[in-house]
Amino acid sequence: MTNPPPAKANRSGPLADRIFGWLAKGAAWLTLGMLLAILVSLTVSAWPAISKYGFSFLASTTWDPVKEEFGGLVMIYGTLMTSLIALLIAVPVSFGIALFLTELSPAWLKRPLGTAIELLAAIPSIVYGMWGLLVFGPLLATYVQQPLQAVFSDVPYLGAFFSGPPVGIGILSAGIILAIMIIPFIASVMRDVFEVTPTLLKESAYGLGATTWEVVSTVVLPYTKAGVIGGIMLGLGRAIGETMAVTFVIGNFNQLDSLSLFQAANSITSALANEFAEAGAGLHQAALMYLGLVLFFITFVILTLSKVLLAQLRKGEGAKT
Repeated sequence: MTNPPPAKANRSGPLADRIFGWLAKGAAWLTLGMLLAILVSLTVSAWPAISKYGFSFLASTTWDPVKEEFGGLVMIYGTLMTSLIALLIAVPVSFGIALFLTELSPAWLKRPLGTAIELLAAIPSIVYGMWGLLVFGPLLATYVQQPLQAVFSDVPYLGAFFSGPPVGIGILSAGIILAIMIIPFIASVMRDVFEVTPTLLKESAYGLGATTWEVVSTVVLPYTKAGVIGGIMLGLGRAIGETMAVTFVIGNFNQLDSLSLFQAANSITSALANEFAEAGAGLHQAALMYLGLVLFFITFVILTLSKVLLAQLRKGEGAKT
């Protein structure tokens, strides 16, 4: 009995690999090109304001479209402060949620609780904004701001952080709403990266008598620090770029009268949302585009700092070994 003829070699493999490589490389270059195109278009559109104000735009609190005098400090301050407040609240809460779901929760509760937390991310931002304005804001003014003012009103310096009319809108209200919005993103990423920690490492630590906190702090976090920082940066990016929810509760006030947490302020995104449609061609529109360019660089700087932090952590690990 003769053997069947050998099958012809499949010569489409190398060609398919080359085509796939070209497509992948093209997608990478396309993304980089789009990023560069956005940067160039923002710069060109903002150039009238850049040429007139320069870097003094970043330090000026004046925003007067009638006199065509513009400064972005109020918006930059509002963006950074609300994002910082959101992170200070969201990171510990998200860490606690992820820790509970991966280490402490009973098996029957993990799936429904995890699904419920992820569903928070699907709620439209305008719903958060309306809830913050109509429900959360009055509660914050009545049960938080007024008691704090009663206690600290006569305390030098400290009382200034709680001053202002108790209307429930301002920097703190916007920061808390942002925290609620970004908790699902950070918690989901932290949970996922905690779950990829090898079970053998955790069981070994438990076998040596380590507590749950010791296992998390000495085994889980060092193993997953890149994913944890990535989740935090994801939440921070969402907080910085959020528009509608912040527009509802921050107050949209283009002056910086005090450093009160309850001071009505403005952010870059809310200023763009409120004024861009009505801004005429000229310096007003260029100033808004300048704000967009500033927001672009803020995001870029934060991403760069996160990469530097990760590099330093890896360098520190190498030094220890």
